[in-house]
Amino acid sequence: MPSAAASRPLASEIDILEPTITAPQSNPPKQYLTRGTPGYRKASLALFMSGYSTFALLYCVQPLMPIFADEFKVSPAMSSLSLSLSTGLLALAIFCAAAISERFGRRSLMFCSLMGASLCTLACAVMPSWNLILVIRALEGLLLGGVPAVAMAYLSEEIDPKGIGAAMGLYIAGNALGGMSGRVFTGILAEYLSWRVALAVIGAFGIAAAIGFFTMLPPSRNFKPRRSNASHHVSAWLGHVKKGPLALLFLIGFLLMGSFVTIYNYSGFRLVVEPYHLNQTELGLIFTAYLCGVGSSWVGGTLSDRFGQFQVMMAGIILMFSGLMTTLASPLILIILGIAMLTAGFFMAHAVASALIGRLAGSNKGHASSLYLLAYYLGSSIAGSIGGKFWSAGGWSAVITFTGIMLALALVAGQTAYFLSCRKAR
Repeated sequence: MPSAAASRPLASEIDILEPTITAPQSNPPKQYLTRGTPGYRKASLALFMSGYSTFALLYCVQPLMPIFADEFKVSPAMSSLSLSLSTGLLALAIFCAAAISERFGRRSLMFCSLMGASLCTLACAVMPSWNLILVIRALEGLLLGGVPAVAMAYLSEEIDPKGIGAAMGLYIAGNALGGMSGRVFTGILAEYLSWRVALAVIGAFGIAAAIGFFTMLPPSRNFKPRRSNASHHVSAWLGHVKKGPLALLFLIGFLLMGSFVTIYNYSGFRLVVEPYHLNQTELGLIFTAYLCGVGSSWVGGTLSDRFGQFQVMMAGIILMFSGLMTTLASPLILIILGIAMLTAGFFMAHAVASALIGRLAGSNKGHASSLYLLAYYLGSSIAGSIGGKFWSAGGWSAVITFTGIMLALALVAGQTAYFLSCRKAR
């Protein structure tokens, strides 16, 4: 039998060896960008700039649709393809963008997307035929797919969860301001110079914005590029679709964007004919209603951090519906007021829904964002074109009926998603 003295060195050796066989340490805590820090301000401004440029490039053709219909002898529904093709291809490209960013990183992909889309807008300015313009606009949509989903994923990964509502609201505010600027400046330049000069100016601005974005955005700290196979991506997407509240949020994105784009697409056709006879400059100025979206998206995001995201999102949808009904009036001032209300409600609801996606997704946030934006831009593409059929068949009242049904469905879907999320939390 070994003595007690002999056993002590053995025990000491065991004590020394034990730390080498303990379980591996957990992952280090995430390093978030918190409100008030320089990194937070740079990230917020860079992503505001990316949203501004994306929407300016995407929607700069919207006030030009009556010009396209006249110059190229196409129908209103056909002229809307200059936008619908871009948003439709963008929706599909978002799937690829989510997977590609997992391999090559967030910032590089967003920069390449912004730069490529800007060059496409410059190319559209010199295209001699309608078919070539549509081809370039389709390519532009594919390239822009690398921005929205990746930007939402970056915000969800890098921003302190306590401030995600305000940060997402500021990003969506950039979307609103870019959408307004692209439409307003394009309309004014087309009136006094030409639509080709207008597109060239927007494209040149996009190049400058892409460079500014890349130099300001801090590199990701909570995400590392990694290789993954197709089954990983399919599994991640299917997992999100099976979550009831998330699936309903995807549907809401489709319905809200479809309603919003339909109203903006065909209000131009309504206002250039009697009794209004607005010119391109006046029509472009209608889009200053986007300023309501700039404020409401930030306010909505901030309020959602305090009062609840579902509640603020539903309030935004109700405001959209109220604005929609107001546009049925004949006086121009009431039509403009209705468009402003619709815009404010849309960006409020969209900003909050975007933040909800990141909160409810859990893991694989980029995949969840890509599904939401797939539905979002498919709504723009599909409903935006279908709305032209309603316009041709029954005028503005038919357009209102079509969009009113979509907003009613969005209200039902939002209330159902809220109940499901509450039941899951119990």
